[in-house]
Amino acid sequence: MGLSLDKHNKLEVAIVEDFGPRFAPGAKLIYLGDTAKNILAFDKVTFTKLGIPVSEHGKFPDVILYNSKKKWLFLIEAVTAHGPISAKRQIELEEIFKKCKAGKIYLTAFLDFATYKRYAHDIAWGTGVWIAKKPLHMIHYNGDKFLGLR
Repeated sequence: MGLSLDKHNKLEVAIVEDFGPRFAPGAKLIYLGDTAKNILAFDKVTFTKLGIPVSEHGKFPDVILYNSKKKWLFLIEAVTAHGPISAKRQIELEEIFKKCKAGKIYLTAFLDFATYKRYAHDIAWGTGVWIAKKPLHMIHYNGDKFLGLR
């Protein structure tokens, strides 16, 4: 994939290679930030079609997947040393993506359960959590809906 090999980027690879096919089948990678190279993948054509301002890329989450059939946008923060999708971060993302008509799914990914536990109290309600060491499962911060749009 061409990423530098730090923990953060290993988690991003797991998101693309494990999470994506399992929980977002058919979704295409449209944005991937890299800690060393800043941006590794950026599908500006899709962003423009979706009404997402490409000038905001410095504020995007680490990984963005898009399922064009369902019109779902997966906004994923890969957390190894910095925060998850908190209530504040979710509001920031809603502002950035406000012109995008696709449904938004907010997710935080962690390498392991220990890292998740350090940040669990900051995770926003209405979002999901995926842990790379337990790739078959997700944690949902809402009980009435498994995974999808509200």
